Amino acid sequence: MDINVSELKAHLSKYLRRASRGARIVVRDRDEAIAQIGPPTPTSRSWSDRLHDQGRLRPGSQDWASLSITRSPAPVDIQASLRAVREDPNDVRGR
Repeated sequence: MDINVSELKAHLSKYLRRASRGARIVVRDRDEAIAQIGPPTPTSRSWSDRLHDQGRLRPGSQDWASLSITRSPAPVDIQASLRAVREDPNDVRGR
């Protein structure tokens, strides 16, 4: 199905419903095809796999199943810690 831009703008929701049902719609501007609307192509790969394949994501190496969280042996004074960071951010690593 081919439609022009003004027809798409006037009846966008109608064409989106058709596309969601499987129709492929070619949008034309002055008789030149500029876009195609249709249902999304199914993919079985997860978003993280796709980003990894594109080199945009590096998977971590943490084994989260074996992670255990222990309580701090002493209470932490948050305000004192914040003051220490504000005074000398480089000195905090030694504490």
